[in-house]
Amino acid sequence: MALFLSNFSKKIDKKGRVSVPSTFRAVVQSEEFHGIVAYQSFINPCIEACAMSRIEAMCERIEALDPFSEEHDAFAATILGGSVQLPFDGEGRIVLSPELLASVGIDEEAVFVGKGKTFEIWEPTAYARYAEESRTLALQKRALLRSSTGGQ
Repeated sequence: MALFLSNFSKKIDKKGRVSVPSTFRAVVQSEEFHGIVAYQSFINPCIEACAMSRIEAMCERIEALDPFSEEHDAFAATILGGSVQLPFDGEGRIVLSPELLASVGIDEEAVFVGKGKTFEIWEPTAYARYAEESRTLALQKRALLRSSTGGQ
């Protein structure tokens, strides 16, 4: 399984175009939709993005909920209703809307952060703070990653 790994700083032009890191594009190259799906994260102050297949899997989990429940409606509105399909252009760029960029405070530069099956797009200063806090927490909680079999 291909994963989104590492982090990359990228400039955003005046039209909102930004080059998606080539290693991230490679993760979604086998997808039918030649691009990514992006939405405002409801965990962190950033844009979250993934392959269409991940959104389809989330949609299946949402559809498994009671269709008349508040949870079904909230997840459908937030995740599916808040998502945008962003196709790659010939140079591997996507266009982020001014509204999506403003919602997380991104202006001229963005940091792409791999998180396995998803990746995030951050305002650089906000990401630096988050990365420091995350490292501190990870060091404190590292025992949680120990293998139950004693191996690596």
